[in-house]
Amino acid sequence: MDAQPPPPPLNVSPRIEDGFFLGVVLIVSIAFAFVVEPFFAAILWGVIAAIVFAPINRQILAAMPRHRNGAALVTLFLILAIVIVPAFVLSAALLQEAAYFYGKIQSGEINFARLFAQVVDSLPDWAMPYLRRLGLSNFYAAQDMVTKGITSSFRTLAAQAFQIGQSAFSFLVALGVMLYLTYFLLRDGEALSERIAAAAPLRAGQRKALFEQFVIVIRATIKGSIVVAIVQGLIGGIVFWALGIQGALLWGVLMGAFSLLPAVGTAIVWVPVAIYLFATGAIWQGVVLVVCGALVIGSVDNVLRPILVGRDTRIPDYVVLISTLGGIELFGFSGIIIGPVIAALFIATWNIFTRMRGVGEVVEA
Repeated sequence: MDAQPPPPPLNVSPRIEDGFFLGVVLIVSIAFAFVVEPFFAAILWGVIAAIVFAPINRQILAAMPRHRNGAALVTLFLILAIVIVPAFVLSAALLQEAAYFYGKIQSGEINFARLFAQVVDSLPDWAMPYLRRLGLSNFYAAQDMVTKGITSSFRTLAAQAFQIGQSAFSFLVALGVMLYLTYFLLRDGEALSERIAAAAPLRAGQRKALFEQFVIVIRATIKGSIVVAIVQGLIGGIVFWALGIQGALLWGVLMGAFSLLPAVGTAIVWVPVAIYLFATGAIWQGVVLVVCGALVIGSVDNVLRPILVGRDTRIPDYVVLISTLGGIELFGFSGIIIGPVIAALFIATWNIFTRMRGVGEVVEA
């Protein structure tokens, strides 16, 4: 019996084939994104660590050019020593201090209602109408509100600490993924970025501009926000400790966190404490805190950010505020980085688009 000839190939338009293959690429990419979604934060911080420490890795590689694996490993140990270990130590000390404060609140040794009453009683008469406008004429209700709010905050912090303890294994797995990815990105990052750039369906100029802007934004966000926040929190904590204010570590961490929000800043922490010091008769401590807060802590951002980042990569403060709050709302702690990065890339992308079209002048970030 004669074999049947194979059926003739379908006459499919190349455009249909390309469109179908593009659909396959999109489906597979989305499926891969769902697979790695549980480790999104670990991957993000691995990429950030590799970008930030890439210049150091290149210097180490220049000293040992035939040992690419060794250079990446040395850089990874530096990341552990400079970032990971200090973060663990700080977190442990912070949780211990928060638990100590919570215990004092529970025992009544720290009574926020009494502290609030002391501040109110020391205010001048002209301030009373403003308090009434704010709905604080019923001082007992206001005191109860403050006490419950602070106590609730510490309870929330304690609950979060308990959850972290329960999910310690998941955290360690995520940390391992981050460090593992960081190692390979340090070792093969340049080759990998070239492959990604070659695969991106963009013109060469667009591709180069976007990749360069992405790296610049990541480094600017880390150096211009995180480093400045660490310095401000450190100075604030030292000032509080020198003045004998309890919980210097806790207040310092809070100042570092609030410094990430331009419209809020560290003043949201040290101003109320200064008011309390003045109200309780600690005049010279209050004066020192105001001077250090306004002239030292407040000027760190204006001095350090241009040195670390430069003025060209800075985005408007109102954009930083909105994007940081939105990023935290959507992505949690990682949103501190993701929000401003997306905002900066948004501005950079529209700048590139404007240059492409040749319409007007490029809007400066």
